[in-house]
Amino acid sequence: MSYDEIANAIASGFGQFSFGDALDILIIAWLFYKLIVWTKETRAYQVLKGFAILYLSYFISQLLSLYTLSAILGAIVQSGLIVVVILFQPEIRRAFEHIGRGKLFDRSIWAGFASDQGEIVRELHKAVLSMARRHVGALIVIEQSVALGDIISTGTRIQGVVSGALLENIFEPNAQLHDGAVIIRNDTIIAAGCFLPLSDDMDIARELGTRHRAALGISSVSDSITLVVSEETGIISVAQDGKLVRYIDAKALKDLLDGIYQKERGTSFAWFARRIKNGE
Repeated sequence: MSYDEIANAIASGFGQFSFGDALDILIIAWLFYKLIVWTKETRAYQVLKGFAILYLSYFISQLLSLYTLSAILGAIVQSGLIVVVILFQPEIRRAFEHIGRGKLFDRSIWAGFASDQGEIVRELHKAVLSMARRHVGALIVIEQSVALGDIISTGTRIQGVVSGALLENIFEPNAQLHDGAVIIRNDTIIAAGCFLPLSDDMDIARELGTRHRAALGISSVSDSITLVVSEETGIISVAQDGKLVRYIDAKALKDLLDGIYQKERGTSFAWFARRIKNGE
């Protein structure tokens, strides 16, 4: 399709534009906006962005007459509805549940980063080291750019400011939420007792239990950083990008937390990369 044909099609379309067309566009735009808002707090948002890029690439390939690329992308786009239904099955099910309750697109909005990031680092550092000394099992997921709304929905809402005392109370043995995972977003403990997807990697050491498999599982499907304290040994581990690093000492833990909250990612994760490379 040439540029002249596109220009003529646009001019012809505006000539036949009516109030019904404007209403149709507004409704579709509103639905797309609500879809983005609805999925923003879930991992499905990343998939949605991927589909948007795919459709944009298909349009550009047609515009530039890239026939082979256009044909390949066109085949993918045509089967897009089936792919969306398969990938978004849990979200679609929840959407119909919200429709039935009259609460479609009802989402909560959380506060941004706390003003004192250093205090959050100190509280997390203190809590993890204390639980490690006392051999209290813990599973703490720190959310990054990929939102974990679908994981949060499996647990109990806390909405509390990060503090060492609160974390230790949550993971105290015999506590109701002891066995689940805590999800931290920015300066807030969003939920506790959450269920994480377990890793199916057969190469995981046999001595590692469910907590470590859950940490690897969530790190494989998101960019979250997960802290694990072993109940049996008190060893601190960190899971990121499907990798597990064990025997984290106090200094390495402090460096990691500083990197997350002080945004010095260029250097703060250097120890993590070195340990993975050395097979520790």
